[in-house]
Amino acid sequence: MTSDTTAGGKGDILLEMRDVRIEGFSDERWHPIIKGVGLTLRRGEVMGLIGESGAGKSTLGLAAMGFTQPGVRITGGSIVFDGIDLRAASEVEKRRLWGTRIAYVAQSAAASFNPAHRLIDQTVEAANRMNLRPDAESRADAVRLYRDLQLPDPEHIGERYPHQVSGGQLQRVMTAMAMSPRPDLIIFDEPTTALDVTTQVEVLAAMRKIVEEYDTAAIYITHDLAVVAQMADVIKVLRYGEEVEEAETRKMLSAPEKPYTRSLWSVRALHKPERKGKDILLSMEGVDAAYGSARVLHDVTITIPRGETVAVVGESGSGKSTAARVITGLLPPTRGVVRFNGEALPPRLEDRSKDQLRKIQMIYQMADTAMNPRQTVEEIIGRPLEFYLGLKGRAREARVVELLKMIELDETFIDRFPSELSGGQKQRICIARALAAEPELIICDEVTSALDQIVQEGILRLLLRLQEEFGITYMFITHDIATVKAISDEIVVMYQGEVIEQGMKSEVLSPPWPEYTQLLLSSVPEMDPDWLTNLLAGRGDRTS
Repeated sequence: MTSDTTAGGKGDILLEMRDVRIEGFSDERWHPIIKGVGLTLRRGEVMGLIGESGAGKSTLGLAAMGFTQPGVRITGGSIVFDGIDLRAASEVEKRRLWGTRIAYVAQSAAASFNPAHRLIDQTVEAANRMNLRPDAESRADAVRLYRDLQLPDPEHIGERYPHQVSGGQLQRVMTAMAMSPRPDLIIFDEPTTALDVTTQVEVLAAMRKIVEEYDTAAIYITHDLAVVAQMADVIKVLRYGEEVEEAETRKMLSAPEKPYTRSLWSVRALHKPERKGKDILLSMEGVDAAYGSARVLHDVTITIPRGETVAVVGESGSGKSTAARVITGLLPPTRGVVRFNGEALPPRLEDRSKDQLRKIQMIYQMADTAMNPRQTVEEIIGRPLEFYLGLKGRAREARVVELLKMIELDETFIDRFPSELSGGQKQRICIARALAAEPELIICDEVTSALDQIVQEGILRLLLRLQEEFGITYMFITHDIATVKAISDEIVVMYQGEVIEQGMKSEVLSPPWPEYTQLLLSSVPEMDPDWLTNLLAGRGDRTS
């Protein structure tokens, strides 16, 4: 189904997809991924694609470029971009479009950059290839884009290499790289997932400003409904590779027609009661830490009570993940001590006993990169069982099946590879791997930020159930305030390597707030298309 209505007086049709059918190869046969979906996109229009994990959002977004991942094929329908039939076009013709007239901003920036080249050289590459402007002008334009995207030291950050900036900064540089040649169409695939809420506001404003300024069309793929409300003129909802409904954004938000869409709008009704009585499991006491000569943590003191969840929040570069690296021994502190069950932990990972390692486990944000793609689920979960508990053979296999049941998956998953799992299933396997060591503390580093909201809710409910059943303690690193409200007992707010405050959830989320905490809370997007405009008007539009 396609929509022929013009949203907000937008221009001529730029992209038209009709009855598109796409298949993926697994289990030695082809399976349908997209089942006859179409869309119409006009110049200057932004279409939001939403739906839970496995709905086909990213597959459809890539198909809009005439591109498919290995093991995926387009089997039916038409894809026409500005009069060019992308299904009939040769690879040479399509490559002339990619990166120039059609740009793609991926969720994982780290995989999109050449580690051997400076950021600014990669930012201007496409614009220079098109001879849009002299190289000096392209570089000056790149600096302006860096500034619009709120990158630190925009005049010089382009001289750095990819490994010398944070993940959130790299995500913004990739957005600048896509915008540099002023494409007609940009595919945004979860581009703000890695960003904290304060940075996300500025990046969303910059994206929207440039899309409007240059009359660029965009497809915005996201699982964050509040974000799509700020960006999209039209929203299309997908489920199981099929279209559920499509409507102008305000109509979709105020009166969704289908029960499934209404269920997307109503997720995140989790509430966790606060508990009293504190038995401290882990404490960081007066910790300083540095990367080389750059001091990152400054006199950090954090306490984590046994059996509770302490959420650590703050913008990119605040020191959240660095604190986790100190706790796990990956980054020895330059001052201070980490105590577990009242005993000081050796600062370095290699000096810790196997039992000390077993008791503190970590779950990472990107399940894709946290698992070996060549190992089966049994091997992934079984390795800590063998290393920490000495289980082998049938005993190991039986325990893997038990762990799968704990995470609400059955034994049919035991022989699958990561590529055969959805995003939510991959994260559940990572949870099972952490549980296999029978830890007392699990550090969750942005474990739900890459997942759609329905899958997020399922993962949060799972973590809460496991905590209730097994008394597990969580340190939950996140920039998602909604997640903080749902799962935490206590909240730690960090800014520029320091702890601004720590307290019970009800205390930290209630006014009066320290200035930075108020900024964080006010930056959480709302399900209102005017929210971003009103917020920036109140603060003074920093993207101007």
